[in-house]
Amino acid sequence: MNIRGDRECKSCGTRWSYYDTGSVECPECGSLRSVGVDDRTEHTDAPVELDLTPLRSRVDETTTEELAAEVATTCREYTRKRGFIDAGQLQPLDETYVAAVELGAVAAALARRARPSDEAELYFLDLLGGADRGERPGHKAVPEAFRTAFGLAMADAVDSYQRDVRSYLDDHSDDHARRLSGRLRDHRKRIEALDGDVDPADANRLMHAARDLGRYVAGDENAAVTAENWLSGLERDRT
Repeated sequence: MNIRGDRECKSCGTRWSYYDTGSVECPECGSLRSVGVDDRTEHTDAPVELDLTPLRSRVDETTTEELAAEVATTCREYTRKRGFIDAGQLQPLDETYVAAVELGAVAAALARRARPSDEAELYFLDLLGGADRGERPGHKAVPEAFRTAFGLAMADAVDSYQRDVRSYLDDHSDDHARRLSGRLRDHRKRIEALDGDVDPADANRLMHAARDLGRYVAGDENAAVTAENWLSGLERDRT
């Protein structure tokens, strides 16, 4: 959305940045009556953090299924508030966001299983242990039980990121970026059509292609080459 991020309270005159607080409420007096004092700028992100510490502390206090359901809800709440344009600048597809999307999908899948395998439970706990620091086990460690959850998670993360990339490109036109984005969209839709049932290596390539597309759009010329390489890898696997 396009907003005036620098705010001035009409009640007490306090100035603050919506980009920092994510709220139009005056931090000094609580008034909701404020005006923007800068130009409108594209902004989709929010100042929200993922903190899984309270959930990790409950590992020994509840069943895995109950814990997984709570983790899935927490991750959904976090990712729903996140965006990738901050005060007009396109941000990276960061590992914390990707880890949160994966953990949310894995937790939701685990919560539906009456008797999860030891392998599935350990993978979930490994993700839970580091997702809020952007740490994930990696695609080679994905258990067969979570193959589709992983594929759909990577496609979901890419879809969310691409929406902001497309919005950014509306104001910063780049034909090459749009062509790369179109190829990325086609691969994402294929994974979605297969309900995520693809080789985790391909889902991982999709995510990295989206990340490097964003780096290129944000100004790293070399990232166009690496994005192309990730996409070419996906296309070779289909031949």
